[in-house]
Amino acid sequence: MRTDILEYLHNEIYTRCKKPANKFGMGCYFHIEAVVKNGALLTEQYGADKEIVMIAAWLHDIASITDYSLYEMHHLHGAEMAHDILTSLSYDKAKIPLIQTCIKNHRGSQDTPRNSIEELCVADADAISHFDSVPSLLYLAYVIRGMDIEEGKEFVRQKLDRSYQKLSTQSKLYYQTKYEHVMNIL
Repeated sequence: MRTDILEYLHNEIYTRCKKPANKFGMGCYFHIEAVVKNGALLTEQYGADKEIVMIAAWLHDIASITDYSLYEMHHLHGAEMAHDILTSLSYDKAKIPLIQTCIKNHRGSQDTPRNSIEELCVADADAISHFDSVPSLLYLAYVIRGMDIEEGKEFVRQKLDRSYQKLSTQSKLYYQTKYEHVMNIL
């Protein structure tokens, strides 16, 4: 495990999230951190390469936090940025394309096949991360979008339900209790 690279990426993502150019604010940092945490958990469930999943998880939204104009296609731009960053860190050239593919295929809103366990782990970790950041979803609903209590609650419920539905069948089973608990609160 290249802990030096993981530590570097952690610091780099934190620094980029703190910059005024990051339109998503620090909420995005907490999202990315949750993707890393859930990705690591899923590697244990599926026997995936933990290093690849964790590196891809740290980098999956790097384009969005670096330049908001890249958001629409951030999965593609992020894969290219990952290549440049990992190459500059002398990371294993054979593993870089695997990480890039995880980043390209992480978006649940994109109907892309997940051809490796690592891709599945990153995509599912991205979807389930919203359950680790319910307060930021409530903030989005009530403060940013100015919704009333019921409207905001329904907005968050629908967002979380969509995220859960994007999970693979195996991950739905793994996260079912978490899903049920959060939905019961709402």
